[in-house]
Amino acid sequence: MAKRDYYEVLDVAKNATDEEIKKAYRKKAIQYHPDKNPGDKEAEEKFKEAAEAYEVLSNPDKRSRYDQFGHEGLNGAAGGGGFSAGGMSMEDIFSHFGDIFGGGFGGFSGFGGGSSGRTRRHVNRGSDLRVKVKLTLKEISTGVEKKIKVKKYVGCKACHGTGAENGTAYTTCSTCNGSGVVTQVQQTFLGAMQSTTTCPTCGGEGRIITKKCNVCNGEGILKEDEVITLNIPAGVAEGMQLSMSGKGNAARHGGVNGDLLIVIEEEPHPELLRDENDLIYNALLDFPTAALGGSLEVPTIDGKAKVKIEPGTQPGKVLRLRGKGLPSINRYGVGDLLVNVSVYVPESLTTSERQEIEKMKGASNFTPSKSVKDRIFSKLKHMFD
Repeated sequence: MAKRDYYEVLDVAKNATDEEIKKAYRKKAIQYHPDKNPGDKEAEEKFKEAAEAYEVLSNPDKRSRYDQFGHEGLNGAAGGGGFSAGGMSMEDIFSHFGDIFGGGFGGFSGFGGGSSGRTRRHVNRGSDLRVKVKLTLKEISTGVEKKIKVKKYVGCKACHGTGAENGTAYTTCSTCNGSGVVTQVQQTFLGAMQSTTTCPTCGGEGRIITKKCNVCNGEGILKEDEVITLNIPAGVAEGMQLSMSGKGNAARHGGVNGDLLIVIEEEPHPELLRDENDLIYNALLDFPTAALGGSLEVPTIDGKAKVKIEPGTQPGKVLRLRGKGLPSINRYGVGDLLVNVSVYVPESLTTSERQEIEKMKGASNFTPSKSVKDRIFSKLKHMFD
């Protein structure tokens, strides 16, 4: 099922400010919050959809890529890209965004007279990884599957990423009773003031390891090589950054993996130049072909193509081969191949060649008229204005 436009999900304009996006997300999250819609799967999906939209639009880098390339700019790698709220637990979503409601997991009160009862246990997040991938124009024109080896932190299999021996050697933190936070009440001249802070004993994790895993020394992660398959879409460009959700470093003691960021690099083509989705080839004709006409073989991404040269073709003429360029990443069409024509003038001539050219020199057909000169000078003037 195709994803909806993120601006449509939050019901905001494309030029909405950060504060407007934040307010819109808060409104949607309250509307579809699980505590307000118990057992309603559709509301739960909309709650996750709103979280996904907010995660992208509240991040300046991701929002810029989304505005420029749409979902493809975030989902360019195998397994989906960017943030995928649908693949996270409700606890993870509350951990990421609960602060905008001013109360963590239990920040929604007043639904039926009470709070949600959810904890605010800290969820670790692994760091992102960044890799560069070099692509040829051929690979960019069709899209390509690439396998890369990445050295990264992965979850320890011996303890299932918990850091505790056998994945069970831990106990609930007695300081916060597993909530990850402690609440303090202080008396001030304004009355009783309540504050909630991260539990100092467990660091917000809600549990204490009683016996560390001897494989990862209680960290829950190990550094290993992993082969990752990337599906790069057609039409990407130099400097574009795609993201692959959950393929970055694993988090300590479980939690949410970081993302893998893929930066695109283009390998120069020996004959073709790229101008957005168009390709440019600079063709050098000999004088007889330019004057008498003929055909010219030009390179394309897929091989070679023949171009007809009309008699009297002038230097600077541009021949267009439609659809021989690169596709748009948003699938809005394909660029063209532009052939810029230049005419080769020999630097040295034999005596016989010189004599033949001298014969033609006086012919009216080989001397530009005033109108032709004016047209040429007008073009030159326009170039340097």
